[in-house]
Amino acid sequence: MSLHFQRDLDKLKKEILLIGGLVEEAINNSIRALKNRDAELAQAVIDKEYIIDEKEVHIEEECLKVLALHQPVATDLRFVVVILKVNNDLERMGDFASNIAQRALFLSEHDPLPDLLEFIDELPKLVQKMVRETLDALVKMNAELAQKVILADDEIDNINRLMHKKVNETILKDSTNAERAISLLSTSRYLERIADLSTNIAEDVIFMVEGKVVRHELDHD
Repeated sequence: MSLHFQRDLDKLKKEILLIGGLVEEAINNSIRALKNRDAELAQAVIDKEYIIDEKEVHIEEECLKVLALHQPVATDLRFVVVILKVNNDLERMGDFASNIAQRALFLSEHDPLPDLLEFIDELPKLVQKMVRETLDALVKMNAELAQKVILADDEIDNINRLMHKKVNETILKDSTNAERAISLLSTSRYLERIADLSTNIAEDVIFMVEGKVVRHELDHD
C-alpha cells in the first residue's frame, strides 16, 4: 500500500469519527431540549443541521476519490464501502435529531403531559447509550461491542410499542391532549429510527472487522 493511499484512508477514518461526534452532539442536545423544555437549545440543533449535511457530502466525495484514484481491493475496499454506508446513516441520524428538536420546540410552548413524562426519560436514555456504544465500536473496530448494540435494539422497539399504547390511552382520556401526545409519539418514532440506524452501523462494523454479513442472519433469527 502506498503512503498516499494510507494517508487517504486515515483521513477518511478521522472524517467519519468527526461527523459521528457532530451527530452524537445533535442527538444529545435535542434530547436535552426535549427533557428541559429548552426552546433555545432546540433551535440551535435545527440551525446547525446544515453542518452535518455538508460534512456528509464532503466524506462521500472523499470516498469516491479514493475509489477512483487507488482502486482498493479486499479489506481496503470493504473499509471504504463501510465508510460510505456509515456516513449516510449518520447523516440520517442527524436529520432525526433535528426532527426531535422541532418537536421539542413545539412541546416547550405547551404544558407537559404527566402520563407520558416517564417516556421522555427512559427511551432517550437507552438510545443515547446505543449511539455512544455504536460510535465506540466504530472507533475501536470492536465487533463484540457492535454485537451488544444490535441486541439492545429489541428493548427500544418494545418501549416504542408501549408508547403507542400510552398515547392512544392519553388521547381517549382527553382529546385536547391529542396534538401534544402525537408530537411525543413522533419523537418516539424518531428515536426508534436513530436506534435502527445505530444497529445498521454496528452491523457494518462487524462486516468491516470480520468480513461477515450479519444483517439478514439476525433478521432471520
